[in-house]
Amino acid sequence: MRKIRYSKDVDALIVELSDKPIDYAEEEGQVIVHFSREGEPVLIEILDAKEFILGTISIVMKEKEIAIP
Repeated sequence: MRKIRYSKDVDALIVELSDKPIDYAEEEGQVIVHFSREGEPVLIEILDAKEFILGTISIVMKEKEIAIP
């Protein structure tokens, strides 16, 4: 099961990678990765998703502009 959902109420993007049970999570800035007992990523949450995605796209676009001669 793989799903991508957006929660408008809390501005969070949720990416389900597996239907395995979640054992623990690690947070790095706006991204929370939930892992199975075996250490496999099960679910990814991106908080403040609009800001995160727009910022990421902006960085990618700037890098492309710099890389093109």
